[in-house]
Amino acid sequence: MTGPDLPVPQDPLPGEAVPRKYHAGYVALVGEPNVGKSTLMNAFVGTKISIVSDKPQTTRHRIVGIVSREDCQIVCLDTPGIITPKYLLHEVMMGAVRSAMEDADVICCMIDAAHPKTGPRYAHDLAHDLLRSVAKPLYIIINKIDLVPRDALLPVIGFYSETYAPKEIFPISARHGTGTGDLLDALAREMPAHPAYYSTDVLSEHPERFFVAELIREAIFRKFRKELPYSTTVDILEFREAEARKDLIRAEIYVERDTQRAIIIGRKGLALKTVGADARSEIEAFLGRPVFLELYVKVRKQWREDDAWLKRLGYH
Repeated sequence: MTGPDLPVPQDPLPGEAVPRKYHAGYVALVGEPNVGKSTLMNAFVGTKISIVSDKPQTTRHRIVGIVSREDCQIVCLDTPGIITPKYLLHEVMMGAVRSAMEDADVICCMIDAAHPKTGPRYAHDLAHDLLRSVAKPLYIIINKIDLVPRDALLPVIGFYSETYAPKEIFPISARHGTGTGDLLDALAREMPAHPAYYSTDVLSEHPERFFVAELIREAIFRKFRKELPYSTTVDILEFREAEARKDLIRAEIYVERDTQRAIIIGRKGLALKTVGADARSEIEAFLGRPVFLELYVKVRKQWREDDAWLKRLGYH
């Protein structure tokens, strides 16, 4: 993964201070579903890059968030939650996790302070197996510390310290910002000497239409419960910017069964209208301009097992 190099600085004149070399690198945020990786990414970048939900397995892509400082650039890779695959889509998602870990200079493994999985019964979980394979600087991030008593953290810290010998362990609350600044400072010190990978005014490499599709998916997760959101995906058909009027966005929501389509649309189309209004509000806040959003719902049976379809939708 490479990006545009910054101009090579000239040698300082006599009496001038020698400038510090620029540092830049990649940080992979990995962990099981719903531990707060996307919330941490958003806290680092300072704006909403990854969609969030109280449901697990919301993130499906490897999402790039870029933090640029005066002498350092940290490229964060938010990844899908680590799960045992049930569908081809899940296998592709786990491939995104492994790819991020291979590309990263530092691995940040996040765990939920309230569900740390420290007992022997979890010894062979996929997440623990991936940690054993790490041969790079490893940070253990214990998130959601606001939900547990302080003394409950000590055995968790002891377990991960003894089991994986991480370089550092950071107890944080990504939602409230507790400890996130110190964590980002520590990650900055880990970055190797390298020119910036991206222009320093860029927050992500993904195009606007990618984020629009993600915000529509997020609205679906908010509206519907149980398994329905996991059977849906979004394809942007048209994204037309307009100077004198609202941008036009047309998108298709795909589900796997006719019964799911009926639920998404709802009686007299009310459920789909609710999703559209919610998504439009988030999209306008993200883009900073008004949009006209059209949503359609179609059935694509077993799309999660269709490799060609997954490629079309940008999953790999």
